[in-house]
Amino acid sequence: MSKFWAYLKTRSFRNTFFAAIGSVLLLLFIAYLSLDYYTRHGSGVPVPALKGLTADRAIQTLNEQGFGYQIDSVYVPDEPPGTIVEQDPDAGTNVKANRIIYLTMVTRLAPPVALPDLSDENYMEAVATLSNFGLKVGDTTTKADIANHVLEVHFSGQVIKPGTKIPKGSRLDLVIGNGAGASEVDVPDLVNQDLDAAKFAIKGAGLTIGTITYEGSITDSTSVVVTAQTPARTDSTSKVSLGTRINLTVSPGKKSDGPN
Repeated sequence: MSKFWAYLKTRSFRNTFFAAIGSVLLLLFIAYLSLDYYTRHGSGVPVPALKGLTADRAIQTLNEQGFGYQIDSVYVPDEPPGTIVEQDPDAGTNVKANRIIYLTMVTRLAPPVALPDLSDENYMEAVATLSNFGLKVGDTTTKADIANHVLEVHFSGQVIKPGTKIPKGSRLDLVIGNGAGASEVDVPDLVNQDLDAAKFAIKGAGLTIGTITYEGSITDSTSVVVTAQTPARTDSTSKVSLGTRINLTVSPGKKSDGPN
């Protein structure tokens, strides 16, 4: 062992050691030069600028300069169909001849998307939701309703429901409730209706149940019909304000299917 350590201290060992290191470095340098020569580093053909060109023009340019190409498509609402919107490598990049250039073209057909449910959204929320789905808001109208959210969605003049497939980028018309509701409602015709049905109709119309006057001998409160109402529905009185009190006169009997 002592001889081995003694050998490590000799000039002969040092010369051999440094010669070996020099040989390795020389080989690495030669390999680097060879690789640089093989890949023709720094000597390439610049990629032409293709963004904004039509697909036909871009392909012609690539063919003239000896490049290959591969085209993918994407839908962009505000760009003309057939326009190149992306390229890889970027314009001006030096590449070897015959390199494949990857292009992204605006497709001519918009993909279908499902209409989201907007029924619980106000105008601003609906605009944001439609934008996330690649859709746009066209005309907006308001309608008397106690709600202030979207009541209807129209496409090409037709009411459409959530889940309906429409082309991406389409413009949709919205009907929004004004949050106030109608100031007047139709007077319901309650004569000859069961009392329970009449009460239900009054509340459903946004009106108030007024005084109920009972006529005759009533033994079963569930077996009475309306014989008169105030105000009554006539040609001159067809609408009343919301919350108007409707007074009823009832008598024993059952609803008749014949004319009053």
